[in-house]
Amino acid sequence: MSPDPRPPTTATPAPPAAAGAGTHAQPDTEPDTDYTVAVRALCDFTAKQGDLDRRFTPSATALEGLQGQQAVARARGPGYETEIALEGRWGRLRVRGRADGYDPRRQCLEEVKTIRGHPDELPANRRRLHWAQLQTYGALLCRQRGLDQLTLALVYYDVASQGEVVLRQVYGSDELQALFDDRCAAFAAWAQQEARHRAARDAALAQLAFPLPQFRPGQRALAEAVYRAATGRRCLLAQAPTGIGKTLGTLFPLLRAMPGQGIDKIAFLTCKGTGRITALDTLARLRQASPGQTWRVLAMVPKRQGCEHPDRACHPEACPLARGFYDRLPAARAEAVALGWLDAEAQRRVALAHGICPYHLGQELLRWADVLVGDVHHYFDPGGQLFGLMQALDWRLAVLVDEAHNLAERARAMHGAELGSADLQAAAQQAPPALAGALGALQQALAGLAGPANAAKPGYTLLDPAAEAFDAGFKPALQAAAAALSDHSHRQPLATGALPALHFALQRWLRLLDKLGEHSLLDLQAPGPPAGEGAPPAAAPLRLSLRNVLPAPFLRPRWQALHSATLFSATLAPPGHARQVLGLADDSGWIDLPPAFPPEHLQVRVAHGLSTRYPDRDRSLLRLVDRVAQQFDQHPGNYLAFFSSFDYLDKAAAALALRRPDIPQWRQDRAMGSEARQAFLARFEPQGRGLGFAVLGGVFAEGVDLPGPLLIGAFIATLGLPPVSPVQTAVQARLAQLLGTDGAGADLVPAMQRVVQAAGRVLRTPQDRGWLWLLDDRYAQPRVRDLLPPSWGLAPAAPSAAA
Repeated sequence: MSPDPRPPTTATPAPPAAAGAGTHAQPDTEPDTDYTVAVRALCDFTAKQGDLDRRFTPSATALEGLQGQQAVARARGPGYETEIALEGRWGRLRVRGRADGYDPRRQCLEEVKTIRGHPDELPANRRRLHWAQLQTYGALLCRQRGLDQLTLALVYYDVASQGEVVLRQVYGSDELQALFDDRCAAFAAWAQQEARHRAARDAALAQLAFPLPQFRPGQRALAEAVYRAATGRRCLLAQAPTGIGKTLGTLFPLLRAMPGQGIDKIAFLTCKGTGRITALDTLARLRQASPGQTWRVLAMVPKRQGCEHPDRACHPEACPLARGFYDRLPAARAEAVALGWLDAEAQRRVALAHGICPYHLGQELLRWADVLVGDVHHYFDPGGQLFGLMQALDWRLAVLVDEAHNLAERARAMHGAELGSADLQAAAQQAPPALAGALGALQQALAGLAGPANAAKPGYTLLDPAAEAFDAGFKPALQAAAAALSDHSHRQPLATGALPALHFALQRWLRLLDKLGEHSLLDLQAPGPPAGEGAPPAAAPLRLSLRNVLPAPFLRPRWQALHSATLFSATLAPPGHARQVLGLADDSGWIDLPPAFPPEHLQVRVAHGLSTRYPDRDRSLLRLVDRVAQQFDQHPGNYLAFFSSFDYLDKAAAALALRRPDIPQWRQDRAMGSEARQAFLARFEPQGRGLGFAVLGGVFAEGVDLPGPLLIGAFIATLGLPPVSPVQTAVQARLAQLLGTDGAGADLVPAMQRVVQAAGRVLRTPQDRGWLWLLDDRYAQPRVRDLLPPSWGLAPAAPSAAA
């Protein structure tokens, strides 16, 4: 890719004024640049006042909102218009949006708000915002259709009861136009500022230079592929090895494509926190090299990090930073956008200077930032705010997904849910008497799923969602308990503890049950030790799980809504598997870049005749540690050894300590905080010698950078397959059914991705050299070898026993 890969930008002529625009009040001085704003954004900016109040939670999802609108439309009968596109101008400000429904016979314009509960429970400032949106749509409709009078109807549709509450008011067209003029006038100065910002941003990005003297090997090819995906409005899968500079190689071309493609925002989404740090560092370097440093970068901070008072509920009576939030927001917002660089610390500093919540300031700033950096859940979670705002405000969004091999597992977690009898018991201990009946009924319904014969018998049961015990027993009890908890949380807001945790868990269940299909499994587990001798039998604790097996149906509409997306990782092959599991289009692009370092720098060895299969582990343990010790003796230095579980890790570490106490070793623990993780990594010293034991797929298996002598080799004493269990057997069977492959094969792809990620810790710079030992004879099998990098040079071998 050349330093200037984008096509020349052409000026876009101003759209024609809406009908009747010349007959209404216009600004005395017009902005010198056109600015388009969605009705929702205009009203969010001008009509929000007073306190921040999150007591009426949770709101309906985007899907539930669409279903609510459809239900209202069906009830209206023939002639009812839906999704009415509206647009009008105020000076050079263009306001546009889509009204939910219009009945021309009654001259009634409707705005449908899908909620959970009764509208009387909504905070007053939220109801005012809803009226402001409807009034704005009304003004645009009157101008568009020449109406003198219009009935406005605010329709609140409760997803739980599927009932409506309709609030109506009749307005004259002049009255609606006056309200519209006032809102546009209040927004005009900001619109002029934002229009100028957009023009300056695009001009700066058009001249953005690559910040290094030259591209790394393979980095130019990656950048060109990302740029082509953006200009072609496609998705791209990019398998790029360690050391190529993936973060810079994806951000730079997408920033360059931004002006020519009219992209509103870029989101750099990560599956792990370390990727966000790298992205912000790269963006800081690019921004410093950009003329004027005009574009804005925002870190999307998780609530647990951004909330100043996590022990308090989010409403004005509990949290001082919620009182008068929207009254103080304008000054804080103006200061923040003037800064431009909005990492977590900057957001906190600005927010506290104005006496408002840092986390919710960050949520507001999403609207005004150009580049967003955050976790994948902001876009892909069912309640992800980034996706919701993109849809509501009609953004053209381009996404980069870092370490995308983790996205499938993250997405499965986003679209799964659990509920245990222990959770209900803990919540019941905190609950007031008014909730006892609903929680008790839910506890009984959960026990009923196991059946009376299984009440004290541990085991695993795959449930049929259509069975009477679930559909007619558990679901109504779940809905009743969720409604009771929602009502209680509105009257007595909850901050922390088992009761609010159950409240949000039940709401999650409600949302996911509506989407239950073949892509997910419903199962019940009753683990638990047998009763002690002489003790009466006790019911085993129950855990109901909704497990998403194939996230594709949930992710597909998210990809389709984007301008473009690039998913990159060192381990994405085979691309067909990624497309199937992640729901990507069949024509999604694919690029597989060669290693950044010479293949001979990594010496890869397979331990033939050594099995780490579960039944063989005790017999092969001494041979395994002897192989490790032999490598250490021949090439002393720092090594990492990866195992499938903590139990296996502990056995191997203990065996090595007995056999070779002279070899220093340190271990990953089951619950390591940040300080313990740093201490583990600190043991890898430039002149050090020793062995760090870690779990494959854990925190030390990817995202760890130990260049040069800090790490000279790795042992992988597992194939990375999940342990055999009833749950895994059911998951394999469902995957085989959905993907048309054998279930074990579906497990093998992510297993080999974990192996390659762990191996990637060894070579971090072009000067590095190291060793990789694959301590299992199954690595010689063709189907395993075919999923490993060709650069490893594994010689073909006759197939051994089944993996």
